[in-house]
Amino acid sequence: MRILFLGDIIGNSGCLKIKNNLPSQIIENKIDFVIVNGENAAVQGVGLTKEICQDFFACGVDVITTGNHVWDQKDIMKYIDIEERLL
Repeated sequence: MRILFLGDIIGNSGCLKIKNNLPSQIIENKIDFVIVNGENAAVQGVGLTKEICQDFFACGVDVITTGNHVWDQKDIMKYIDIEERLL
């Protein structure tokens, strides 16, 4: 099994890199499971939003990990309770 773990996706540039490159990398490298740390993925560089999570899942991310900065975007509080792939 091939697992790809990408640490700390930060802001717009990090999110764009994931969206533009991850799907092809999964295919090229025969990746079976993708984990990203998304706690700093929001535009401001801290926090995470539901929309960003959905974008990540749509391009092949299987699990999103977080940390203390995840709470900087308040809308994530409801989403983290219902999305099992967001840890």
